[in-house]
This record gives sequence, C-alpha cells and structure tokens, in this order.
Amino acid sequence: MRSGPQLLVFPAYLNNAFLNLLQLAPAAGGFQIRGAHTYDDLMRGLADLGRGDIVHLHWTTPIAQQAQSYADALSRVRRLDRALRGVRSRGGKLVWTVHNRLPHELTFRELEIRLLRVIADSADAVHIMAPHTPEAIGDVVSLDPRRIRQIPHPSYEGVYDTSVTRSDARASFGLTDGDTAALFLGQIRPYKGVAALAAAAAEADARRKNDLVLMLAGAVKEMSRADFAASLPSGMRTVTQLAFVADADIARWFRAADVACFPYRAILNSGSVHLAATFRVPVILPADPGLRAQFGDQRWVAFFDPEDPTDSLAELLATDPFASVTDADFDDFLAPISPWDVSRAYADLLAELSAA
Repeated sequence: MRSGPQLLVFPAYLNNAFLNLLQLAPAAGGFQIRGAHTYDDLMRGLADLGRGDIVHLHWTTPIAQQAQSYADALSRVRRLDRALRGVRSRGGKLVWTVHNRLPHELTFRELEIRLLRVIADSADAVHIMAPHTPEAIGDVVSLDPRRIRQIPHPSYEGVYDTSVTRSDARASFGLTDGDTAALFLGQIRPYKGVAALAAAAAEADARRKNDLVLMLAGAVKEMSRADFAASLPSGMRTVTQLAFVADADIARWFRAADVACFPYRAILNSGSVHLAATFRVPVILPADPGLRAQFGDQRWVAFFDPEDPTDSLAELLATDPFASVTDADFDDFLAPISPWDVSRAYADLLAELSAA
C-alpha cells in the first residue's frame, strides 16, 4: 500500500540544487517522489500514475530535441500528448514549470513549439517564477491565466558551504585587496555571451589601473577548451577553471568575487542570480524589460545594453556602480524566498491538486 501520492519529476537531474530544494516540503509531507531521467523513463512513469498522483515537467529538451530524427521527435510529441491525456483521465494532474522561452539549442523548433502547446493545454497548473513569463513566451505559447501559479525561485541559503572567508577565498586565487574580480560561473555556451564579457573586461581593465581580474568557471560547450582559452584577451589577468565546478567549491569562487556578470543574450529565469545574491555578490544583467521590472529596484543589480554588450559591460566594469550596496540590500531580497518557504508554497500547490 502506498504511503502517499506519487510525484513524478522530469527531468530529474540528481545534482540540481533547485529541484532538491523545491522537493523538501513535498517529501516531508508524504509525497513519493520519483525521478524520470530520460524520455523512456517518463513514458513508463506516466503509465503508473492515477488519481491523486502528479507529474511535474521541468525542462523539455530531452523530449523532442534529443530525438534521433524529425519523425522520431514527432512520434515522441504525439505519444506524450496521449500519455498526458491518459494520466488526466485517470485522475492524475500535471504541473509545468516554465524555465525558458525555448530550449537554448533547437534542432526541431516547430515540434518544440508544438510540444509546449501540448503541455500548456494539458497542465493543471503552470508554475512561473518570473512575473513577466506569460508575456515573454506569448509568441510561442499562450498560458491560461487561470492555471498560472507564481512561486519564486528560492535562494540558496544553507545549501552551500559558507565557512570560507573572503580573504581566504581571494588568497586562493592570488587576488590582492586592490584587485576587482568579475566572475562568470556556469556552463560556457555561446548564448551566454561570455566572449562579449571577456572583451568588455579587457576594455574596462585598460580604462582602470589594470586592477580588474576576470574569473571564469564552468564547462565549455559547443567548442573546445583550447579554442575558448585561446580566444580570451591576452593582455589582462584571468583566473579560469574550464570544467565543472563542484558544489563544495562554489562558495570559494563567489566569496572571492566583487561582481558576478551574466552577459546572456536571452534569459527568462536564472538561478545564478539567486546564487550570487545568496553570497551577497552584486550582479550585472541584460537590460531586458522583464528583468528590469523584476530586479530594477534592487541596488545590487545593474543592467547592460544587450544590443551593445561589449561597450555597455565595459562601462559598468570600468566604474563602481555598487559602492553603496550593503548586506542589508541582499537581506531584503532574500528574506521572502528562503528554500523552505518556497518549498512549502510548492507543497501547498501539490496538495491542492492532489486532493482535487
């Protein structure tokens, strides 16, 4: 006999801190959490769901975009549509979290849009984290406002080791008190605009007293490490780890940084912003209208022009827009989005759907 309803999570990335935080309260409340890692896992899992059970879809890339051909992708979308209808006919429910407008790498764009519309039509609740999400994805899929539930992205308070001090962290990278460290941490992929950041950092360093240090940490995708390293400006100091950064080492990078830069060409949600805020590190974001509406009143956030990323990033890095920022500015932002509070709001949503 089951102890509680099933919660089937897809894709269940084992080391994803966001998923682990979100599931804290549902697990404590009796939900049996099952992870589906591949499309085939998902299809098998859906067949087992019945009344009171819930499937929660997150990132959609593994469904159509990892298919072997157009025909395979089309078949996957059709099969998922039938399976979701089957779950709902048996009394199960569907939650969809909108993480991106579209996957960053698209092989079958038309089918991805079709897939998102299938999911939106089937969803009992569409979970958004950023208030501008419906507008941002409106040209791709229309969201029923009656099904939208806004639960913010959690902070990472209490998740990562915070025992490392700023002085020890900076010393480990060879940084002095007079250095200003600009950090990018995350997968290094073309859409994230790291090349523009590197060029901007070099330009800003030339306008400063050569005290700027560019810190880059993360696995390089869609090009070789050697080619990316060779593309970096040769005239300025850089600290790089062009490989995955272990959770145990994340605090050291953020503790050492003076500013975190996210030079994305396009962004809907970014856990990296909340991670930086958790470590009380100011951030630079693209001046997207939605991001301005969401973060524009935060003194620890500055915006660059995505139409002119190199020059506008250089202008910000050459100055000090965060001179008056204090820990209290971060505290006000972080207080309402503690991991447990966000997870409880999510658990309340699941309980409501399961009982309906």
